[in-house]
Amino acid sequence: MPRKPLETIKEHFAQVIDPRINRTKEHKLIDIIGIAICAVICGAENWVDIELYGNSKIVWLQTFLELPNGIPSHDTFGRVFGMIDAQEFQKAFFEWVLAINDIIQGQIINIDGKCLRGSDDQTLGKRAIYMVSAWASENEIVLGQRKVDEKSNEITAIPELLKMLAIAGCIVTIDAIGTQTEIAKTIVDAQAGYALSVKANQGHLYEDISTLFAVDRDQNFKYAALDYAKTTNSGHGRIDVRECWSTSNPEYLQLIRNVESWAGLQSIAMVICTRIIAEKQTQHIRYYITTLPSNAERILHVIRRHWAIENELHWVLDVAMNEDHNRVRKDQAPENMAVLRHIALNLLKQEKTAKGGIHAKQLQAAWNNDYLLKILAFAN
Repeated sequence: MPRKPLETIKEHFAQVIDPRINRTKEHKLIDIIGIAICAVICGAENWVDIELYGNSKIVWLQTFLELPNGIPSHDTFGRVFGMIDAQEFQKAFFEWVLAINDIIQGQIINIDGKCLRGSDDQTLGKRAIYMVSAWASENEIVLGQRKVDEKSNEITAIPELLKMLAIAGCIVTIDAIGTQTEIAKTIVDAQAGYALSVKANQGHLYEDISTLFAVDRDQNFKYAALDYAKTTNSGHGRIDVRECWSTSNPEYLQLIRNVESWAGLQSIAMVICTRIIAEKQTQHIRYYITTLPSNAERILHVIRRHWAIENELHWVLDVAMNEDHNRVRKDQAPENMAVLRHIALNLLKQEKTAKGGIHAKQLQAAWNNDYLLKILAFAN
């Protein structure tokens, strides 16, 4: 027998503790969550949108939700999502993701942070919140997320996120802020690998790696025993050339100060990106450390896939779901609304039959209950 819409979501989100006192529980918590998920899939951006969606679809929603007192008001949605413990909500999301997806072994998992710009409240002196997310590039899903503490930065949130993820056998990519010895150890302890960007703020690590490659580059790599790979892409009036040199040679690695502090480090790599637009050429040099053996083609592929989290997650959240302008900002509601968007995006990404992008799918789901049911089928 086919499962009802949202049945698996109900099973996992039922563990979220209802924060309301009994006399205010006019609407079931799982109904509130279920309506919100359906509404955000269909393009709702705030609590008023969600109430409007619920009232316009109440007959259909009653086929799988109890709704003993009809559709909650927008004030109820805002109050409840402001009270729900964000870490509990994120944990339920993570467990639901694992339950319905076979995470591809060996795939690349991108970790990166994003500011929810609309969540600030200047009258209360509240800064916009920052969320760190994990994106599984092969599955095209958000695996999990963690809020960055207001008095901290991504360095503290990344280990917390990594510890809750099932990353064994995968390769984790993080920008330079995550290139920390403890983060590398956390990844290796989880039986995963990494490719970490190295920039000038890494001090001796950057200085040593850049010097090693500079010596060989000055000699045009004539005497260097380095693996090499190159890719060329063109389009929209520009040409992008990426060249990668990598090595696992112990003689190189031993010249890096405190190299033993970096758990699992096997190779270092240099990537030179050259962009040509109308005969004008610009060039950027980047350095990396990785647990991968020296294979320049593989390392270059992993490094390039890191940008999937920008192009396939953050860009979509901003353009299709208007995240940067979302003014949900009270209590824990911004974090919980971010999870609702991630749930919606995961489900919309899995549906491949409809033409157009995420926004087009949202419109079709709003107009056509049968199409929404097809999207919700991926939730079970």
